[in-house]
Amino acid sequence: MSSNETYSIVLALLTAFASGLVGSFALMKRMTLAGDVISHIALPGLGLAILFHINPLIGGAATLFIGILLIWSLEGSTNLTVETAIGVIFTASVAIGALITPSEDLIEALFGGFTGLDTPSFLIGLGAVLVIVLFIFKFKNRLILGLFSPELAASTGLNLKRLNLYYLLIFGLTILLGLKFLGAILVGALIIIPAAIGRQLTHTLSAFLFTSALAGVVAVALGFLISSYYNLELGPTVVVAASALFLLSLIKKKT
Repeated sequence: MSSNETYSIVLALLTAFASGLVGSFALMKRMTLAGDVISHIALPGLGLAILFHINPLIGGAATLFIGILLIWSLEGSTNLTVETAIGVIFTASVAIGALITPSEDLIEALFGGFTGLDTPSFLIGLGAVLVIVLFIFKFKNRLILGLFSPELAASTGLNLKRLNLYYLLIFGLTILLGLKFLGAILVGALIIIPAAIGRQLTHTLSAFLFTSALAGVVAVALGFLISSYYNLELGPTVVVAASALFLLSLIKKKT
């Protein structure tokens, strides 16, 4: 195995860990499906980047950032919920992305794939993972307070609107990290399923966060092993592995 492939595997596992943490709060905020939808906002950027022969992740990052700002703005200026605001932008993003992405590149944009990473790309990804993890642990108490007692949070001077923007940006960064491996269609599963597993098996916040992060890592590790052994596509294999772990967590909870 080359160093580039090792970089890619390590970053995928670290991304899974970060996704479990972010997904835990997404589940508590009742916006787990947002991970699936927000990832599609990257499609127009991916398509434009491919057309102009630049790094697709740069294009995906640009449209994700714009989409998140639009979602945040819509939520703050209307009576729309986050999920509704996301849905408004989602449909247009999918249509535009499908129209402008070259057909030969569309499958990879939608479902991802495994390719090696050079050292600069790995270091950038590693930095992004550190930002996500540090944000969650620095702001977790404020996120919880804003979730379960907005009035108390406001009385303490906590700016919930700004905090929500920070979380959405971190959410988008997590999606961006997973796009390379799972693609726009499947990356949301890396946020949804591990958090659902953690919720089934735990009863405290710390255990919930740790279990969700661990479930993400185990799902990606299993996905790598199974896909390499049977020569399968990485993205769908990871999602199937995560789904199997979720079924096991349901069985465990009932016993």
